[in-house]
Amino acid sequence: MSVMVLPAAMALEKLAKFDAVIDARSEAEFAEDRLPGAINWPSLNDAERVEVGTLYKQVSPFDARKLGAGLVAANIARHIARDIGDKPKDWQPLVYCWRGGQRSNSLALVLGQIGFRVNLLEGGYKAFRHAVLASLPGLVERLQYRVVCGPTGSGKTRLLQALEAAGAQVLDLEALASHRSSVLGLIPGQPQPTQKRFDTLVWERLRAFDPARPVYVESESKKVGNLAVPEPLMAAMRASPCLRLDLSDDERVRLLLEDYAFFATDTDLFCSRLNALVQLRGRAQVEAWQKQVHAGDIEAVVRELLVKHYDPGYASSTSRNFSGFAAAQPIAPADRTPEAMAQLAREMVGSLREPTLRGPVVS
Repeated sequence: MSVMVLPAAMALEKLAKFDAVIDARSEAEFAEDRLPGAINWPSLNDAERVEVGTLYKQVSPFDARKLGAGLVAANIARHIARDIGDKPKDWQPLVYCWRGGQRSNSLALVLGQIGFRVNLLEGGYKAFRHAVLASLPGLVERLQYRVVCGPTGSGKTRLLQALEAAGAQVLDLEALASHRSSVLGLIPGQPQPTQKRFDTLVWERLRAFDPARPVYVESESKKVGNLAVPEPLMAAMRASPCLRLDLSDDERVRLLLEDYAFFATDTDLFCSRLNALVQLRGRAQVEAWQKQVHAGDIEAVVRELLVKHYDPGYASSTSRNFSGFAAAQPIAPADRTPEAMAQLAREMVGSLREPTLRGPVVS
């Protein structure tokens, strides 16, 4: 038998060296968050976990352990039959469950008895979560950021995508959060991850970046939809040099009509989202916008949303929250198109502007 118990910090350092990372928790636990690259081999599935837990509380721990042992044994047998037939003898998985207890130990024991070199995460997912939160400040501080600012519709997300395609380091928080970071920003069919999952995705991106190169990020607020940006990252972003992305109002309107095209095909969805603005803009104004939407005059509504909702106070709010905004370097694509954003991104990545933007991550 070959099972090695690894502390969380050591396991994370070696994460890329394991042949597989196996999460022995239930499907729901796995969906909430997991280690990078993990696959799910539940020792107890969601329904079984509830059944065993209920028996534990209502009858006795002994009866619950008897039931659980049989269920775990059957599930592990299925995983073995289905998933390890092609694995060589030197296959090295990392196995974990919630706290490194019976579920992962049972799986690790069987794999170890077969002859595989099994690594068991000490403390399980709980220890991993603690390590993620503990290491985030250090990961944040070692990097230098370039904050892309600009009013709604100026193409910040398109520019970030173009920068990444051009070889720059990009932290796209909206993509990780599955949200476009406004009251209208929830993307149909793409529910937001849990806060734990979002934290892990941010951590995973940060640890992959090269500290010698800048990281481009959008000037987000503290929350992207329902998810909070990790506080150390928010503080570093707010203290970093800024870029001001300029685009004409006409181009901004056209960009938003393209990026939010689903509103044109689902006017009821658009109108329901507009209800979120009642407290800020008043019932009469929102109902007037909804009437225009139903009449098909969506472009006029988008333009008014920019003028009456998004743009007022943008510059003062950004100046207040991002110390580098007053000295932000202006950048302007020829238009809103991906081709124009790609051209601007190539110029930025290869330009001589970069030295003028360097500065301390935290002032």
